[in-house]
Amino acid sequence: MNIFLNENPLTVDEGITAYETKNQVKKDADVVILNGFLIKEDIILHANDRLTLIRKGAIPDREELEALLIARHTPGVFHKVKKARVGIAGLGGLGSNVAISLARTGVGKLLLVDFDVVEPSNLNRQQYFISDIGRYKTDALKDIIFQINPFIEIETKEMFLDESNIEDCFKDMEIIVEAFDSPECKANLVNTILSKCPDKYIVAASGMAGYFSSNTIKTKKMLRNLYLVGDEVSAAQPGCGLMAPRVSIAANHQANTVLRLILGERDI
Repeated sequence: MNIFLNENPLTVDEGITAYETKNQVKKDADVVILNGFLIKEDIILHANDRLTLIRKGAIPDREELEALLIARHTPGVFHKVKKARVGIAGLGGLGSNVAISLARTGVGKLLLVDFDVVEPSNLNRQQYFISDIGRYKTDALKDIIFQINPFIEIETKEMFLDESNIEDCFKDMEIIVEAFDSPECKANLVNTILSKCPDKYIVAASGMAGYFSSNTIKTKKMLRNLYLVGDEVSAAQPGCGLMAPRVSIAANHQANTVLRLILGERDI
């Protein structure tokens, strides 16, 4: 009978269990994951099951590390996600959070676009560190992502996006995440993609300021290829700033929408 052990094919006896396989192959493993689920009790294996064995605290080689990164995914998801190409326009509170979630998910290629550098006030909601202050956000975020998932292909562009360069910038991307603070930049990006790149999907956001209820942040399908995240009301203004919790909630709505689109789920 054939199964997959740490994503590699392995022939085992009919009726063998997960723990019996562990004891034969990797007796010192502390964690046993079967078909994306951490098991605490022994289970009989079936053909084409995916068994992942992990020894806590041990740094694996590159091939095994990639297998361990995908161990908790639903079987069949990872290989679709790894082929995806996603562009992120703006690497602030939304974009930096989206990028890291997609990196943890295993998206194959990320295009990171921003012209700005990290400054101290960014640290209240953006995925940077004090040591990143003064660096281009593209460079800082690329380094952070590689500490999480070194198997992703990352392209960076330090540029200001406008109607003249948006189409060319994202020509090789399937899905684009709008992650700007400026309403004008948001509108320019969305309108340009809708008018010039109708074959691409765009996931935009509007309304995630303050500390209002988390439950008002929703994802809506606005057009065939346009999705909008947020409450559409809570804009940043004096007395109502951008804060990590709601910004992160909105960013992960965007990341999950990207994942659903990659997997062929078009409805919300």
